[in-house]
Amino acid sequence: MTQTVTPQHDPIPIGDVARPPFARLPDPSTMFARRAERLRSLAKASALKSYLIFLADIGDVQHRLQDGLPQETRVAADAIVRARQFGMPPLERSGFKRDAAFDEAWGRLLAWSDEIVMPDNARLALARVRGTDADGQTELIRGVLSNPVPGGALAEQLFAAAVLEVHFARSAAQLDVKSLRPVGQGACPVCGAPPVSSLVVGWRDAQATRFCACSLCGTLWNYPRIKCTLCGATEDIGYQQIAGGSATVKAETCESCRRYVKILHQRDDAGLDPVADDVATLALDILLRDTGFQRGAVNPFLLGY
Repeated sequence: MTQTVTPQHDPIPIGDVARPPFARLPDPSTMFARRAERLRSLAKASALKSYLIFLADIGDVQHRLQDGLPQETRVAADAIVRARQFGMPPLERSGFKRDAAFDEAWGRLLAWSDEIVMPDNARLALARVRGTDADGQTELIRGVLSNPVPGGALAEQLFAAAVLEVHFARSAAQLDVKSLRPVGQGACPVCGAPPVSSLVVGWRDAQATRFCACSLCGTLWNYPRIKCTLCGATEDIGYQQIAGGSATVKAETCESCRRYVKILHQRDDAGLDPVADDVATLALDILLRDTGFQRGAVNPFLLGY
């Protein structure tokens, strides 16, 4: 029977002085295409093959629909100043307003998704989204932007989340990274969303440092290792992995809040993707259900777990 094991803490190099940036903004022109490529690679040897390929096709649509898309409404300079003053994210989710770019992206994704081979429940959900009026669309959008994400129309929310990811990534890419500041424990400094996972990177001047990956806009922000990404506790942090499985993806568990977020060792495998590899390691989530730890990360493509 497959079980989780608890590895020792990973060694942290102390010979080199790392100077990681506080944050790295997303590049929407490449992030969705790279995610799709990673999902297809993972699908080759996965029991989740059909679902991973479905998500890869969604990623391709997310990439393609940006071509010729109107520019998102920029955050006003005075709003950015106020956000910094009060410790708030400049793209606060609760203040989201649809604009021409979002509406165009919404229409393109729903239209182009016809080209995708998808599970029957997803096809039915797509039809329901297409038949939803403005109020229903608003409810779906609010559901995705909520924390925690409410239960209910989870299949429909996947399509709304795909559009929102594109919108927030493109909006985040317009910001000045130097204007960003921490906004709270376990919150993206750009949009306030929780992490989908964290990465131990191998970047130049940031070797072996850790970055949390935003579940909505894709921003990465620097965060200490061996510290809970959700509650900030530094005691009783553990690491779980599937026995006999790859050591590049582990679940970082916290005894204080009894939650976990996966940590991906990208310095050992540069191809690891914070969203794709979280989905592909669903078996680890299933095994952890019986340990008393709750999943603390949010993944728009794993809603319900």
